[in-house]
Amino acid sequence: MKHINYIPAENRYGKMIYRQCGTSGISLPAISLGLWHNFGFSDNYSVARSIVHSAFDSGITHFDLANNYGPPYGAAEENFGRILQSDFKAHRDELIISSKAGYDMWPGPYGNGGSRKYIIASCDQSLKRLGLDYVDIFYSHRYDPNTPLDETMRALDQLVRQGKALYVGISNYNPEQTLIASELLTELGTPCLIHQCKYSMFVRTPEEGLLDVLEKRGIGSIAFSPLAQGLLTDRYINGIPSDSRAAKSSPFLTEKQITPEIVNKIKELNLIATRRNQSLAQMALAWLLHDKRVTSVLIGSSSVDQLQNNIGTLSNIDFSEDELNSVNEILLR
Repeated sequence: MKHINYIPAENRYGKMIYRQCGTSGISLPAISLGLWHNFGFSDNYSVARSIVHSAFDSGITHFDLANNYGPPYGAAEENFGRILQSDFKAHRDELIISSKAGYDMWPGPYGNGGSRKYIIASCDQSLKRLGLDYVDIFYSHRYDPNTPLDETMRALDQLVRQGKALYVGISNYNPEQTLIASELLTELGTPCLIHQCKYSMFVRTPEEGLLDVLEKRGIGSIAFSPLAQGLLTDRYINGIPSDSRAAKSSPFLTEKQITPEIVNKIKELNLIATRRNQSLAQMALAWLLHDKRVTSVLIGSSSVDQLQNNIGTLSNIDFSEDELNSVNEILLR
């Protein structure tokens, strides 16, 4: 197949909503693209490349990775690095690229956790796979109870001082851990830019204090798994499709989780979405974005069509009080 040179859409920035990330000078697109799934070596590279092109053409400037995204570990960074090299050399300064370290990456005692050894080595490896001199955001992917929080935060601060990251963030930290971590980073002179948390209509844990801490500390937030691994779409309204994540016994979504109660909630939420002239997925994303403390929602995508459907969310992110009450009544039932 002949290689086609990629030329970004000239009107790309007119298609997206950008929101200030906490009290920083950075704005992020309301919808960001995550490369957790569909960008590994077993996935179709041409499709992955076309998804990235379509995202940027639509004004998505933020691309989120982690060291162990694949499969195998590191594959998503390598593939994204290839796309950057072939298509985005002239546009690097238009992009926010993030990566993370915290979960299992390589064998032995130094390939996991929050130690300075692991954080620094992992960032160095990520930069090599991506073919970059720096990432825009580097995260501590999780709180590590076996490492002093001060050590993890000093490692993040060191990455910024070494020029390997412009900003730092944390992910999967609870409210108390977030407060302490952000205070440590402020004392070091490298404020926490952003917190990445699991948040959706079906997982509302961030409402239990985390969003308040982020607002108080001037930290932005980005929600991952905003569609609850596909539950908040129309895929499971009439049963479990054979090609779905649940049918394939994903560790993140199993058939046992798709109970009659959940299916009934999905059906009722879908009726509200229909009245809003949205798909259920679009309404689920809009519901997160109606809270101004949420800077961006992080979506995955297996196709350009799926990506564009999710971007269509932005045509209606406002809710009436009656709609919010109806949604809440369904979710709390």
